[in-house]
Amino acid sequence: MHKTIIIFFLFSLTLLMASEPITPLPQNVKVNQTKAKLGKELFFDPILSHDDTISCATCHNLQQGGDDGLKFSFGIKGQEGIVNAPTVYNAYFNFRQFWDGRAKDLQEQAAGPIENPIEMGSSFEEVIAKLKKSKYKKLFDALYKEGITKQTISDAIAEYEKTLITPNSRFDNYLRGDENALTQNEKEGYELFKSKGCASCHHGENIGGNLYNKFGIFDETNSEWLGRYNITHKERDKYFFKVPSLRNIARTAPYFHDGRTYNLKEAVQIMSQYQLGRHITKEEISKITAFLKSLNGELPKNIEP
Repeated sequence: MHKTIIIFFLFSLTLLMASEPITPLPQNVKVNQTKAKLGKELFFDPILSHDDTISCATCHNLQQGGDDGLKFSFGIKGQEGIVNAPTVYNAYFNFRQFWDGRAKDLQEQAAGPIENPIEMGSSFEEVIAKLKKSKYKKLFDALYKEGITKQTISDAIAEYEKTLITPNSRFDNYLRGDENALTQNEKEGYELFKSKGCASCHHGENIGGNLYNKFGIFDETNSEWLGRYNITHKERDKYFFKVPSLRNIARTAPYFHDGRTYNLKEAVQIMSQYQLGRHITKEEISKITAFLKSLNGELPKNIEP
């Protein structure tokens, strides 16, 4: 398995060096705005949690990076989670949701935290009963013939999350032909990003989020979480995780599934050691980090509670 991963890495790198590995984010995606409006209200409302203290926005701060800036998030009753909360920004472009890929899409993902005993600690039976006694009954009845159900709740939230995209980063503008959008240092950082092999996993419009890879190809990472293995129970899937998007990476510290570092330069160093098996100089790390900071996009306008 180790040899196969290395061969795949080298093959992918060869292909990517022959073409542009990253494409700009689209300016928008098709959204049902009426459903998204309802989903937004649910996103910010702690009514979805058992004790009315935790909302989606608690762990996904839209005013910053779409995460909470913590190593591990805290749910109801102050319970601490076991994995770093990923950003909700641009999650629509991920091929699967959650670090271990257990959800196939945004709608399936939206249902997960509600029933997680550490996060919101509720059940859909409980949530539906509360929503039917609130302002939401009329809102759901107007939009869904079936009214308030697990499917309609998660559908509305997912529709809102589709609006949470961050186009027009300086790097996107550079890809569209604006040579002045990046500094020379950032351009050199991008070339290093490609030549060192970072783009073998972080490519496409979301610069990641479109495949699984093993955390620790060339070195032991001492990861306590087993990733995909927890879902498949197959030995070959140990320490495999969904490759995260690098968009807005400068806003989403701490990094990795276990939040092991808040320092972006250190995160690059960790990747060069564990994933690439390469020595990268401090100057090269600085240039790659400069490039990564150019990936901050425009935040949406509909992120106020």
